[in-house]
Amino acid sequence: MQSQDRRTFINSLALISGSLMLPNGFVFATAKKSTYKIAVIDLMILKRQKLSALPLAKEIGADGLEIDMGGLGNRDTFDNKLADPETRKQYMDTAKELGIEFCSLAMTGFYAQSFATRPTYQKMVQDCLDTMTAMNIKVAFLPLGVQGDLVKNPELKKPIVERLKVVGKMAKRAGVVIGIETSLDAKGEADLLKEINCKSIKSYFNFSNAIKNGRDLNEELRILGRKNIIQIHATNEDGIWLENDPKIDLVKVKQTLDEMGWSGWLVVERSRDAKQPTNVKYNFSANTAYLKQIFQAT
Repeated sequence: MQSQDRRTFINSLALISGSLMLPNGFVFATAKKSTYKIAVIDLMILKRQKLSALPLAKEIGADGLEIDMGGLGNRDTFDNKLADPETRKQYMDTAKELGIEFCSLAMTGFYAQSFATRPTYQKMVQDCLDTMTAMNIKVAFLPLGVQGDLVKNPELKKPIVERLKVVGKMAKRAGVVIGIETSLDAKGEADLLKEINCKSIKSYFNFSNAIKNGRDLNEELRILGRKNIIQIHATNEDGIWLENDPKIDLVKVKQTLDEMGWSGWLVVERSRDAKQPTNVKYNFSANTAYLKQIFQAT
């Protein structure tokens, strides 16, 4: 019995000694490690609701794809080709074959149309939620856009909050999260989310919003906090690639997100080279590769 106790003690001591020699952050197997996946957007790779977006995303090197709900304009709801079961099946079969995940479903029609005033907003959102359920997509993207700019139009805050509470309940019933993009700074957006008071409404953070308004990107992420951010558009405005952009230190951003304990999808939206803005493979392959180099390094 004494020999067994001695052997157990020696083995335990060896494990403790060995762990002290491991790099920081790798001492205990129970420590949570942040994981990141990289996606592109069908709209931005010029394949809005086209099946060919999937092989192109694969060729670009992305792990996933953000799909758009289709045009909106003055319609009662989105021009959504994915409402057709056969089209959905083709998408899902092709994605499975290629190993591409659907990270989110985007209601980009609200970039130009008013979420605050459109009378059929519930139908629009419900159509999105129905498609998400059918395709097992867990995140929706809802930009408040030009007409929902809460910095320029603060009077819209009340109707927008009321409507987001409504769609938040809809999202909760569907078991999904709606990520909103606003023009507010991190504190303003955190306050907005607190007022909405719904775990199914979170921030879909955009690097470029912070940068173009002269805010500290890393500080904005910290202020908003891990629990408030569902997904990230991880690029700047167009002009130069991420790897050449002096306004974004992605190594520092990764350190910030790691320290926050945030994990999830980083979605490539812009940061296109001004010399070749329409060269999809050239731009999106470069930015995807750079994000993977920083965030998926082993």
